[in-house]
Amino acid sequence: MADKSNKYEDNKPGKFYVDKECIACDACVLAAPDNFSMNEDDGHAYVNIQPKNPEEEELCREALEGCPVEAIGSDGE
Repeated sequence: MADKSNKYEDNKPGKFYVDKECIACDACVLAAPDNFSMNEDDGHAYVNIQPKNPEEEELCREALEGCPVEAIGSDGE
């Protein structure tokens, strides 16, 4: 389970975030490309845009559920 106190500063403020357990597998970027990006310098994913509609919200939930190391979290706001 993702740890909010261990999340990357790259994450845009809001419900979803990526923590420092990320292994840069790219699964979240493939699942929700409008919301997740890769920091190529540090080798990790982050939330670049919080979801703006129900479709993006669903894709972000799919990314969260599909993360192999559970590095994506949701504050449930």
